[in-house]
Amino acid sequence: MILAGVDEAGRGPLAGPVMAAAVILNPLQPIIGLADSKILGADRREMLAGLIKRHALSWSIASASVEEIDSLNILQATMLAMQRALEGLHVQPDEVWVDGNRLPKLVMPARAIVKGDSKIPAISAASILAKVERDQLMDTYHRSYPNFAFHQHKGYGTALHLAEISQFGFLEIHRKSFNPLKAWLLQQKTASS
Repeated sequence: MILAGVDEAGRGPLAGPVMAAAVILNPLQPIIGLADSKILGADRREMLAGLIKRHALSWSIASASVEEIDSLNILQATMLAMQRALEGLHVQPDEVWVDGNRLPKLVMPARAIVKGDSKIPAISAASILAKVERDQLMDTYHRSYPNFAFHQHKGYGTALHLAEISQFGFLEIHRKSFNPLKAWLLQQKTASS
């Protein structure tokens, strides 16, 4: 059976797209050390991402934009990114296993597995690719917007990020449908009325 593992990165941050990855591992070339991307250090994730890209039968990374997140909602945008990642595979899986408790709309058999990123190597591999890709994008955002420490907070709603928004305002990469941004925008709109 050809199994594709799927996971996402970036559902919670206030900025940037949500990323998803799909991976079909090669059973003849196992990758040692796969684990939930959240428990691995950045250097280890990047090293493993290189191994996954070299040795997997197929892999794909996709995203849903900030505009899609704001118009659809984060759950639907995440499902869209997962669908796109699966469509990007050049090998058709027989079955798809997705981290979490929800499934995107798919034409092949699929299973949602809670904490799958810590149990299923293909899902762990997908979590690593999605996280590394998103972190690299955040580093790029920091270079584009040097007043924001995206390379540190990765777009999450940390005290530092909230202070940056308060001082410098919103960027086009901020998710306007997420609080506290949504509440701040509503306050500004009310104040100007």
